[in-house]
Amino acid sequence: PLHKCIDIVTEQEYVCRVVGRDCISLVTAHFRLDGHPRINSLHEVVLGEEFMYLVFPDSYGDLHSYVRQRKRLRESEAKRLFRQVAETVKQCHEQGVVLRDLKLRKFVFSNPSRSELKLESLEDAVVLEKGEDDILQDKRGCPAYVSPEILRSHARYSGRAADMWSLGVILYTMLVGRYPFNDAEHGNLFVKISRGYFVMPDCLSSRAKCLIRSLLRRNPAERLTAEDVLIHPWLTHEERCYHSSTQDQVVPDF
Repeated sequence: PLHKCIDIVTEQEYVCRVVGRDCISLVTAHFRLDGHPRINSLHEVVLGEEFMYLVFPDSYGDLHSYVRQRKRLRESEAKRLFRQVAETVKQCHEQGVVLRDLKLRKFVFSNPSRSELKLESLEDAVVLEKGEDDILQDKRGCPAYVSPEILRSHARYSGRAADMWSLGVILYTMLVGRYPFNDAEHGNLFVKISRGYFVMPDCLSSRAKCLIRSLLRRNPAERLTAEDVLIHPWLTHEERCYHSSTQDQVVPDF
């Protein structure tokens, strides 16, 4: 759980995340990525008898709420924010950290104008013992963002490739205003994800559609890497924004 807290000396406000003392990998991941401008820095770690108290700088709201309030983002704004998200994922992957629970809500705004994003926490992330070996077995993640290969029985999967699927869900949701795969029942939702079929609105530019399809591929080996994403034409070329005449849809509050 998250709690607001305040430094009684400086009166500076912070956010405190309470985790079990066994969450050493979370602290390890934060220290490994300490100093990266897109990742929330640990201000302080307080050890209790049963729990650890991780203190982070306060934020100005999360990306999930931001998209919900606007129903969806124009491509120009989505491009600016998504680039920051992709840069964060790239840095994590290069440092041997797989995020596993990658979603809109994990990213928070670090300035009042809401133009700069940071990864709020590395909770649920795993630090790879060998950077190049990212094969995982445990199943983590928000249902709407989970990749098809994780849903298979006794699955062994590439952690980085699973993160890239989640990145595709993030981009689709930012641009369309709803998840690509959505159902109130998790069983039905997982069937839709496993089939990999989703509707691509006509209002999106061709380059945006291309990038989304390149991330939401059922075969993990065919998905773009974070490095590939950052050189994709949608991010590197200016393109006229398209506007939909269809009814806006609000992102469900998972």
